Amino acid sequence: MTQPAVSLAISELENYYGVRLFDRISRRLYLSEAGRRFREYSRSISLTFDDMEKTVREWEQNGVIRVGASISIGSMLLPEYAAQFRAVHPGTTVRVKVDRSDRLERATLQNELDFALMEGIVHDDNLVSEDFMEDSLAVIASSAQFANGTVLSPDEFLRMDFLLREHGSGTREVFDSTLASLEYPLPEPVWESLSTAALMNAACAGLGIAIIPKRMADEKIADGRVAQLFVEGIDFRRKYKIVYHRNKHLTAAALDFLELCRTLGGNAVNNGDSYE
Repeated sequence: MTQPAVSLAISELENYYGVRLFDRISRRLYLSEAGRRFREYSRSISLTFDDMEKTVREWEQNGVIRVGASISIGSMLLPEYAAQFRAVHPGTTVRVKVDRSDRLERATLQNELDFALMEGIVHDDNLVSEDFMEDSLAVIASSAQFANGTVLSPDEFLRMDFLLREHGSGTREVFDSTLASLEYPLPEPVWESLSTAALMNAACAGLGIAIIPKRMADEKIADGRVAQLFVEGIDFRRKYKIVYHRNKHLTAAALDFLELCRTLGGNAVNNGDSYE
C-alpha cells in the first residue's frame, strides 16, 4: 500500500471506533494504548484466518501437522514420538522444524508451527505452555581429569573453563537462569556452540566442563569416556514444555500428537528417567 492509502485507512479506523490509534508527537507516530489493544485483536484475527487457510488446504492432503522441537528434544525424543504417531495416523504428515527455543517461540507466534516441544522460559503471554517431562542438565568433564561423581564447591565450579550452548537455546537459558537465581556471576564460556555433540567431544578432550542434557551424556558416562560432576547447592533441573498459541485451533491429529507426548513424557518420569 502507498503511504497516503495507509494514512487514509488509519484515519477511517480512528473515525469508526472513535479513538486515536496513534499519538502524533514531533512529526512522529507512536502507538496509543488503544492502538496496542487494536494490534492484539488484529494479530488474533490474522492468525485465525491464516490458520483456516493452511488447515483447510492441507486437509486435502490427508492432514498435516507442523511440529517444532528444540535441538535437545529433536535429537533425543521426537524421532520416537513421530514414529509412534505415524503408526497410528499413517495418513497424517508430520513436518518437523528443529531449532533453538527462541526461534521456535517466534515461529509459533507467527503460525509457522502448530505447536513446539521445547525447554527454557516462554516469554510471550500469547503462548500457552504446559510441562510434559522433567529433565536435568549434567555437568561433564574428561574422565582423565576427574573421577565420576566428583563434587565441586560453587567456587571451584565457577573457576572452571565452560563449554556452553549458545544464547537463545533452552539449555543455555536454564544454565544462566539457575546461576542468576542463586546470585552467582555468569561465566564467559571458552567454547560456545550450537552443537551439543561438539561440547561433549570438547569435554572428552579435557578442554573444560560441558553442561548438556543428561540423556545425551548417559552413554559416555556409562562407558567412562566422561565423568559426571556435581556442584554443591546447584541443580540444573528443567521441564520440557508443549507450547502453542492461545488462539490456535489444534486439529484432532495435533491433539493426538500432544497426548502422545504427555503419555511418553509421563512414562519417562514414572520410570525414573528424571535424573536426580
